Amino acid sequence: MATVVLGVAAVGVLLPFTSGAAVRAEGMRRTLGAKLAGDLIEEIMTVPFDEIAAKCDEYPEPQGQVKDAAGTVFTDLNYAKFSRDASCVYVPQQSAASPRFIYITVNVYYSGRQIAAVSQLVSEYQ
Repeated sequence: MATVVLGVAAVGVLLPFTSGAAVRAEGMRRTLGAKLAGDLIEEIMTVPFDEIAAKCDEYPEPQGQVKDAAGTVFTDLNYAKFSRDASCVYVPQQSAASPRFIYITVNVYYSGRQIAAVSQLVSEYQ
């Protein structure tokens, strides 16, 4: 009887720690996802304006193939379940004289589930 009572008490005490660890891990994944999205946005913005939309198709990185700025695949296990992609869309112009814009969105996924998205509006006159 004492063993049963002790077991129930132990479960009650350990349960918050288990759920706390899961919340912490999710927070770490989201933080890393936001960093990966920001890094890719910065990389895309270094491309000349007229080449951004054409090169946007080159950025999808499948799960486990996320690359750093030098193009090297991350080998750390923390990156193993991450993937990301980018979309670049021209914003319609009001007139021929108005500046052109591209709306860039980078999505980051963890095990196929979206965990971060970063968007940036880029002008040809930056």
